Amino acid sequence: MNFESAGKVAVIGAGTMGAGIAQLAATAGYETALFDMAPEQVASARRDMDQSLTKLVAKGVVAAETAERARDLLRPAASIEDAARDADVVIEAVVEKLAIKQEALSRADAVASPAAILGTNTSQLSITAIASALPAATDRVVGLHFFNPAVLMRLVEIVAGLETSPDTLERAQRFASSLGKETVVCRKDSPGFLTSRISAIVRLECLRMLEEGVGTAEDIDRALRLGLNFPIGPLELGDRNGHDTYLMILESLAETLGERFRPTVGLRNLVAAGRYGRKTGRGIYEYDESGAIISSGELPPRAG
Repeated sequence: MNFESAGKVAVIGAGTMGAGIAQLAATAGYETALFDMAPEQVASARRDMDQSLTKLVAKGVVAAETAERARDLLRPAASIEDAARDADVVIEAVVEKLAIKQEALSRADAVASPAAILGTNTSQLSITAIASALPAATDRVVGLHFFNPAVLMRLVEIVAGLETSPDTLERAQRFASSLGKETVVCRKDSPGFLTSRISAIVRLECLRMLEEGVGTAEDIDRALRLGLNFPIGPLELGDRNGHDTYLMILESLAETLGERFRPTVGLRNLVAAGRYGRKTGRGIYEYDESGAIISSGELPPRAG
């Protein structure tokens, strides 16, 4: 596929990441199909895209005609097969569970273009393990790890599985570049890749400090923003990404990389209480209906 010309992109999963990736693809001129098991999630993603494009046009980042074309290019799909039929690029952005990702890509591969890039937006699962469910297409399975918010963050991490071909890596880089992104390549299928293992550790240490009463959530986040040039505080970022997803990531990393990734009791309690973050209205912080922070939540201090 020539990524300088029109093509078809299928995004499977219309959560925060999938919605952002779909917006990027449509804005770049690709016919983009978006599917989610929950149809209301796709409708919500479309509303968020409309609002995002309106803001980007107002700021002069996106031309008005480009935004209108992007709205026309994005369509809801009735099934994985409907989304992926004849697609040149498939990107799954479903929950961080191996079997679900394998099923999504397997079903998509059955109807996509024979040369389609089969991308997974996983932040820490093995690309090789995901590809093992597609024995005839292991060379075309590749990690396409976008960052939240996908529309604004500049990086896409390209991750090679054991069988990913050099041609797939090169095409994945060109595709990401066509979306206006810069890329790095993780050439070894190692848990957490180049970025997730670092960000997971930083956020985990911030949670430990919060639970130990070393500082408030606001001050911990402010310290990393102003002192270490983080664009957003790790605790607030955790609320945006979802603590339920983060807990799954930590449990997987702890299993493969050891004790230093063991989740804290406070994180487990957040998830058990349904305080996943902004999507539920409460996590480390509390949010109003528009998603703006109202106040800091409380985590019980850790004994000792």
